[in-house]
Amino acid sequence: MKKLIFTGFCALFAAHVNAQTDTTTQKLDEILIQENRIQLPFSKQSRNISLVDRQQIETSPARSLPEVLSFVPGVDVRQRGVTGVQADIGIRGGSFEQTLMLLNGIKLSDPQTGHHMMNVPVPLVNVDRVEVLKGPASRIFGQNAYTGAVNVITSLSDIKSLRLQGYAGDFGMKGISLAGSLPAGKYKQNLAVSYDDSNGYQYNSDYQVSNIFYEGGIDLNEKNAIRGMIAYADRTFGANGFYASTFPDQWESIQTALGSLSHTFVSGDFSLNTRGYWRRNEDEYRLRRNEPEFYQNFHTSDVFALETNGTFQSKLGTTGFGVEVRKEQIESTNLGDHDRVLSGIFLEQMVNLGEKTDIRAGLYSNYYSEYGWKHFLGMEVGFQATESIRLYSGIGSSFRIPTYNDLYYVGPTNIGNPDLQPEQARSFEFGGKWNRTNWRAELVYFNRYSENLIDWVRTSADQPWQPQNFNEVTFNGVEASAFYRVNPSSSVVQLKELMLSYNYIDADFEGLPGVESRYSLTSLKNQVIGSVLVGFGKKIEWNTKMRYVERVSMDPYFILDMRADYNRLGKVGFFAEASNITNTDYVEAGTVQMPGRWFRAGFMVNLE
Repeated sequence: MKKLIFTGFCALFAAHVNAQTDTTTQKLDEILIQENRIQLPFSKQSRNISLVDRQQIETSPARSLPEVLSFVPGVDVRQRGVTGVQADIGIRGGSFEQTLMLLNGIKLSDPQTGHHMMNVPVPLVNVDRVEVLKGPASRIFGQNAYTGAVNVITSLSDIKSLRLQGYAGDFGMKGISLAGSLPAGKYKQNLAVSYDDSNGYQYNSDYQVSNIFYEGGIDLNEKNAIRGMIAYADRTFGANGFYASTFPDQWESIQTALGSLSHTFVSGDFSLNTRGYWRRNEDEYRLRRNEPEFYQNFHTSDVFALETNGTFQSKLGTTGFGVEVRKEQIESTNLGDHDRVLSGIFLEQMVNLGEKTDIRAGLYSNYYSEYGWKHFLGMEVGFQATESIRLYSGIGSSFRIPTYNDLYYVGPTNIGNPDLQPEQARSFEFGGKWNRTNWRAELVYFNRYSENLIDWVRTSADQPWQPQNFNEVTFNGVEASAFYRVNPSSSVVQLKELMLSYNYIDADFEGLPGVESRYSLTSLKNQVIGSVLVGFGKKIEWNTKMRYVERVSMDPYFILDMRADYNRLGKVGFFAEASNITNTDYVEAGTVQMPGRWFRAGFMVNLE
């Protein structure tokens, strides 16, 4: 099978070389990376950032955000089941608790547990792009951006449009999503809804997932604009072995609500964005699905936040500043009732030294009601060696406070630790980017020295898991990637997009004698990701994606996925997807067995 696929790749590439005509590059370089304060074009960034745009989202064999992210270099996606019903995201060998998820710059971190981080209440059909910032991001986004951050971006359009998608597949899987843009004068607005469900690929793995998302905005005048969002997600699923392999009848139901309102003021070289937001997460968990009286937990967490971010230009360069106040609270039948306040001050400066060198440095000072003041320094240096080559280096510090699950959980298989100390890390990276015509390539080395790393451990299989602090852990890693894209041409067969990446991560710690680790000692070690998008004529596209993943103390696995589209950009189109074509036997998280080969097919309608 693998030999046949490889032969097909070679034949397609040869056909492309013979048939290729003049093409123009579809530039991603000038897209502004959304970092709340100083925003720079993708091509001018002095950090390791991956950008997933609309074309990559639409042509991926994926029905959910976690599935899309599984094809991003350096990102470790650990799904429990399919379609992202429950998934954890790690970056550069970090755990799911050390990655910050954002929606249009709004933090989605949950004080209960990082397992809720991927409860992003936006249908995939409404996502414009995803920005993945790798490395310490505390100076930019604050607490929880320990090893990186993922920012999901939506956009408001002044053009009326409607996108409808539906699909069905194995395991009784089906779904439908709708996204529409209906501007009214100066007021722009989007509405998106989606519904997905399945009978499950194994016992007690059924799910129902619903999302509704609304955003609107208006430019009051040349200087002032207002934007608001309201979103809601409902996830109910059988959780066979999700958190304890000895209980196959686990069940969970999670509802996430998000609301935000922001005001932007721009005048000359000065800009200021002020916003407030609220996020609520309700979680009902049963150890035995049909016997709630046996063991049942209810958790309700709320986050209230107000922040102001701004920039101004002067002779000294670009200055960024910001202030935030955030209150987190939880009411729980298991964890108890708790609350804490976090506040912070951001300050950064970017200067250009001549035409080729730029320096960006800053400080984030954070106050925690439980831990006092913490300070995060960071700096990046960029050097434009040639028109095509950019070299960069950066250093930074990061910090993560324990979640309420880490501190207080009490259950038959997990026990919290109220004596936990916050995690801290110092990171360094050095890399180079090459960008020319249709090609982009990047090579980067990184080092992260962590203190008080938190991980759940146990001394034997019949003992409960409990989080502990490790003293010192050092991660070293290398990431190499290459990306090729051209605009559509009149070629009968055209290689439209090609990507290949390799990541290697080495962690210097060994498991403590007689102690089993749940997360840290299963971190990413080797990762190879490749994809080929081929066009046949004007309407047919075929995307092939592969992943080779090896984690510490776990068996490696190889996954091959494919998707074929017909008339994707037309008014009515169709697609078919095949996942795990290699029928690989593999586990991504805990002991949850992932499905073998499976298929989906569907349609899309695009109206403007």
